[in-house]
Amino acid sequence: MLFLLAFAVVILCVGLFIGYWLGSRSRAADRRAAQQSAAGRDQQLDVEDLTSADSQSGQSADIPPKPRAAVIMNPVKDVTGDFAAVASAVCRQEGWQPPLIIETTEDDPGEAMARKALDAGVDLVVAAGGDGTVRAAAEVLAGTDTPMGIIPMGTGNLLARNIGLPLDRQEWAMRIALWGQDKPIDIGHAQTAPDGEDSAFLVMAGLGFDAAVMADTDSDLKSKVGWLAYFEAGARKLVGSPTRVTITVDGEQALRAKVRSVVGGNCGKIQGGIILMPEADIADGILDLLVVAPKNAFQWIGVAASVFSRQKRKGLHTQILRGESVVIECEEKIDMQIDGDPLGETDYLAMQVEHHGLIVRTPTREQTRLIRQEGWPLPVA
Repeated sequence: MLFLLAFAVVILCVGLFIGYWLGSRSRAADRRAAQQSAAGRDQQLDVEDLTSADSQSGQSADIPPKPRAAVIMNPVKDVTGDFAAVASAVCRQEGWQPPLIIETTEDDPGEAMARKALDAGVDLVVAAGGDGTVRAAAEVLAGTDTPMGIIPMGTGNLLARNIGLPLDRQEWAMRIALWGQDKPIDIGHAQTAPDGEDSAFLVMAGLGFDAAVMADTDSDLKSKVGWLAYFEAGARKLVGSPTRVTITVDGEQALRAKVRSVVGGNCGKIQGGIILMPEADIADGILDLLVVAPKNAFQWIGVAASVFSRQKRKGLHTQILRGESVVIECEEKIDMQIDGDPLGETDYLAMQVEHHGLIVRTPTREQTRLIRQEGWPLPVA
């Protein structure tokens, strides 16, 4: 009897424990359900509030529009006549809108076209042509947040060489324009009188021998052999009379001498991989000035040796000065050039550098690697 009573007590205790445990679980489940229900109501209210706020403010949750580029193209330089189709195919493949194609004219190498592109609100302006087209677009884009891409189509392609763009694959250059890295670069400014009109340059401006070569290069020969035509003109200009100049750098007279050429460089590389100014950096806010002063044709050998050995400051019959501003005053008028384009004769040239005045699209490391591997095939339209 006692055994049965004890067994009943044990059964009762176990039953009470199980009942309490099950009741606790049920109450906990009810609390969790209530919390989840409250959270759901709060989330629904938040969504309704956001939807109401968006509706009131007129905002849309639509996907942002695809970016768009404007291509300022020199049709004379587009010798194949199909770059517009190439640009459109690359934009389509890369998820951009069809590009706005604007052709330059004989009277305007690109300034009005660049303004039209900015007025259209494009995300990128691409200069497709020679150094003249690039410089004209850059003058308008300077000081804005709109980056400039470059499709090299000219003889010199000086800026393209200095920022590492491919010179012979337009589709690669277009992809770099779309997805390259933004690089702020300096812009040079030149005036041929103390209060004269300003002309921008991106690579080099100079007086004397180099400008005379540019002015006297045979255009027919240049169309056949490219930049090698400059060597033919240079050979004819080696013998000539020097001109006495006074050079002032950053407000102080730096040199007075008879020279054959003075070149101010925003960057140092020219055709053939030649580097005229080894320390020139396109983004350092400093202008490098190469002074060339051979007394006769034989001393040009020393000039060539100094250039090819990349003398930084002083070489045989050469000297490099550096500063933020330069003034060159000549005893007589001599030829002048800006970025390879001859601009007549002058006896005065002032140059200054505008630090980080322009944003240019340059190749990323991955793009450079793909170019070297001859990747990025252009798809069939």
